[in-house]
Amino acid sequence: MTIRVLLADDQALLRSAFRVLVDSEPDMEVVGEASDGAEAVRLAKQERADVVLMDIRMPGTDGLAATRMISTDPTLAHVRIVILTTFEVDDYVVQSLRAGASGFLGKGSEPDELLNAIRVAAGGEALLSPTATKGLIARFLAQGDGLDDDRDPARAERLEALTVREREVLVQVAGGHSNDEIAERLEVSPLTVKTHVNRAMAKLGARDRAQLVVIAYESGLVRPRVE
Repeated sequence: MTIRVLLADDQALLRSAFRVLVDSEPDMEVVGEASDGAEAVRLAKQERADVVLMDIRMPGTDGLAATRMISTDPTLAHVRIVILTTFEVDDYVVQSLRAGASGFLGKGSEPDELLNAIRVAAGGEALLSPTATKGLIARFLAQGDGLDDDRDPARAERLEALTVREREVLVQVAGGHSNDEIAERLEVSPLTVKTHVNRAMAKLGARDRAQLVVIAYESGLVRPRVE
């Protein structure tokens, strides 16, 4: 199955470079290019995109607003969004994860990293690692970007619906660990971990693993720690 990729960035030269890279792969193709968020939302629907590479800073409707529009549209529930950022530490990234993005990637990443990010997102996973998304979320929470003071009581209450094991798995997910790593840590099978993750997502109303991480911090299940 070919992964349908939409490029959303206001820099035409950068979009062209991404197009050449993506189209060179046998399992993916670029189905559209957008120079602003509004066009990205329109093309995501029109071209039936699977993954959107979304720049945050664009004129008019920015990437954050576009991410929120796509993730809250039931007809686009299958679309996964990878945020492209110039800086690895960017306060907009936390907001984009809350809005429904599956993860983020620096624009200075290697070509193989970008292609892998597309495949990971298309597969329904999130771009999470202890040194990337999880670390960034913890850093901004610790600095008081508003999430810590704006903790959602409803999410904390919804954690009560989780089993003890589901809570344990959620803590590990918030640590940026893969299913295989969690399975090794908890001494269960990767399939069992996947089942617990899916059940936690359903109970908490999370779109994907990235939102599970945010919920874990917002609810207070995991406390931020800056190393």
